[in-house]
Amino acid sequence: MKDIRMALLDMNNNRVNQGFKNITEISEAFKENCSENVTVSTFDVRFKNEIPDIHDFDIFISSGGPGDPHREGLEWEDRFSDFLDQIFEHNASHASKKYLFLICHSFQLASIHWKLGNIRKRKSYSFGVMPVHKTEDGRQEFLFGNLPDPFYAVDSRAYQFIEPDHLRIEALGMKIVGIEKFRPHIHLERAVMAIRFSEEIFGTQFHPEANPAGMIENLKDEKNKQAMIDSFGMEKYLETVDRIDDPDKILLTQAQIIPGFLQFAKENILKQAGTMV
Repeated sequence: MKDIRMALLDMNNNRVNQGFKNITEISEAFKENCSENVTVSTFDVRFKNEIPDIHDFDIFISSGGPGDPHREGLEWEDRFSDFLDQIFEHNASHASKKYLFLICHSFQLASIHWKLGNIRKRKSYSFGVMPVHKTEDGRQEFLFGNLPDPFYAVDSRAYQFIEPDHLRIEALGMKIVGIEKFRPHIHLERAVMAIRFSEEIFGTQFHPEANPAGMIENLKDEKNKQAMIDSFGMEKYLETVDRIDDPDKILLTQAQIIPGFLQFAKENILKQAGTMV
């Protein structure tokens, strides 16, 4: 029986983070529900400079994290860039694929690395339960298949990806599948919220791992609460609190996207292992 080996990349730079706890919980639930032997290993990328060897694992989930996604000249940045290239190049030249999910900070790092557009600081911090709109390609995206349009997800970012280079994205075979809320009366670029980087690599600006308990924990942080009120007003803050437990919002998103990615990866890993026997 084929073992399935998962690597979780912690990008939080030694800060306690509810999101990484949620990623671990989703990974452990996947492990418990698999009849195959699943191993889950954790790598502290930014604080301990740990990067998994791509040949030792089948599935990778790289988390969100704090700070500027642009390079600061640190060793882990080169190693993470090499990691991205190794997975992309491995998948282009091998029948057995590697599967990678990139969240928030990791999504921004990858978008910068592949020169896909402009990643810059927002005027104010964005935090809350926000609508994500599917693009035309997003309506064909199987990970979004059981989600409404728009669907809702936890947004927590100081930076945003705007002004995508559509020619480069198309040349690399990538697809933008989710964007920020449509507001045609406001002449501002809408942020890119999700990209299908390849058949095996997917990324989101939002946090598909988030759950209500984690969201409530984040709202206890006075910075997050005040950022929401300053940016959107008390009404928006109260609306977000109201949305937290709605089964059609972040609970639905959490149940669909990463579990769907893991199931897709598992099926293809097992199919490939079967053809190699």
